[in-house]
Amino acid sequence: MTTLSNILSALASAPNHAGISHLTRGLEKESLRIKPNGTLASSDHPKALGSTLTHPHITTDYSEALVEFITEPCTNSTDTLRQLSELHAYTYRHLGEERLWPTSMPCMLGRDSDIPIARYGTSNSGKMKSAYRMGLGHRYGRSMQTIAGLHYNFSVSEELWEFLRSREDSSLPMSEFKTQGYFRLIRNFRRYFWLLLYLFGASPGVCKSFVGNRPHQLVPFGEDIHSLHTPYATSLRMGDLGYQSNAQESLVITYNCLESYTQTLCSAITHTHPDYAAIGIKDKDGEHKQLNDSLLQIENEFYSVIRPKRTAQRGETALSALANGGVEYIEVRCLDLNPYEPLGINHQQMQFLDAFLLHCLLSDSPRSSDEEHREIQNNQKRMVYQGRNPELTLLDQGKERSMQEWGETLLSEIEQIAVLLDSASSNNTPESTSENSNESSYHHNYQYSVEQEKKKLYDASLTPSAKVLADMKEQNKTFYRFAADLATEHQQYFTDYALDEKQDQYYAKLARQSIEKQTLIESGDSISFDHYLADYYAQYQCAATAEEDSP
Repeated sequence: MTTLSNILSALASAPNHAGISHLTRGLEKESLRIKPNGTLASSDHPKALGSTLTHPHITTDYSEALVEFITEPCTNSTDTLRQLSELHAYTYRHLGEERLWPTSMPCMLGRDSDIPIARYGTSNSGKMKSAYRMGLGHRYGRSMQTIAGLHYNFSVSEELWEFLRSREDSSLPMSEFKTQGYFRLIRNFRRYFWLLLYLFGASPGVCKSFVGNRPHQLVPFGEDIHSLHTPYATSLRMGDLGYQSNAQESLVITYNCLESYTQTLCSAITHTHPDYAAIGIKDKDGEHKQLNDSLLQIENEFYSVIRPKRTAQRGETALSALANGGVEYIEVRCLDLNPYEPLGINHQQMQFLDAFLLHCLLSDSPRSSDEEHREIQNNQKRMVYQGRNPELTLLDQGKERSMQEWGETLLSEIEQIAVLLDSASSNNTPESTSENSNESSYHHNYQYSVEQEKKKLYDASLTPSAKVLADMKEQNKTFYRFAADLATEHQQYFTDYALDEKQDQYYAKLARQSIEKQTLIESGDSISFDHYLADYYAQYQCAATAEEDSP
């Protein structure tokens, strides 16, 4: 067993710190389109933004109103945020009077049936994306499809992987070694992600319209009967009001290896589930109500806080891509939008996430068990509803442990990573040389980002979730009014953003090209939708059969 301090010492003395600071990141940021009156937009995705099926950077997620921005993988975090800013600015030029909602929990909602399902055109792949979302609506209700989040895609350099493989004297092929390493990161992430919910959770309250008649444990916000909350909540999005499922609670993923991960998910996709069989696959007109009647329609329906990822080709399942090529990067999925930031995230948070994820990768990571899986679920529920309770304890290997004490230990270890990152960064060219950035003046100080998060551990009022509730109270605003006013501020921010003519023309060209690509895909379909689905699902059947045939 290798201690964290030993491996950090070895990295510190390695040439160029073994490329530890050469990290690749990407952001996927969701935001609801809303009308000027603060209700959900019912309009189509603006044509000027291109095709949601094929545009590389601007699409939709669950609802037609849920815009999703996707940045390119990049080793320069400043450039990542710059591209995200450009995507927002270009989008605002084509929204008319509509705005983007700044919080993870949605605006005022009407009837469930009025929430528009995302549309992707008439191609087989487009129909499948829409049918999948139709199925989500039947299974969980469409209001779930208005929840927004931010996904953080992350990978480390080949140089670091070579260093780690040499240090462990491993004879595994590099692709397999990397896959095992990313699963080591994932196991540790699941053990410790509760810390991210505390530090960055920003959804302690909701508009009453979101809850409707569903059972819940929220209470009115003082005398404000239009807003619901719990006093110590951090991220209601990550609790039972979000994409959580009683049916999925029976699905235990241990993340001990790629084979068990893919086989377990394939089994959930290929075996009928009684609750979903009762819905039926098609309606009386032959239209799909859902893709199948299994526990999962596709692997994306498993709502994990982190996913192993590999870029899939069109028509290839995500699990097939993983099985064939191994893990390429990981996707962090438990982050709320920060409503105080126009982009929903800032550079300091990205720095902390880098250090946190490297801590997960470089620390010892024992194989997980069913018991630990249940502990992780329990800790998540505690952190969602009681995260800022100063008396909160969490489960650690079957024993109650003070959240603050555990947080102190983790942050002290993460700080060691930050020291090494700062040292490595100071030996390289600063990330940004932009005339509009002064970040290079302090070499992107990772230690500073950790210090700022440490303050939140000792003063819960500094957390975004506490700030949201405090501002609602101080400003005497409902959750809706609080968020709507921030939406107006962000709209002005991006309206004023200096998007030059060259950039505007570039994104307009991408939009046109995406529409042309969708047209080609639609005209190129030569088989029926049912045939297309059969071919698609055959990939899962092969994996499920392999599981059954294995000793």
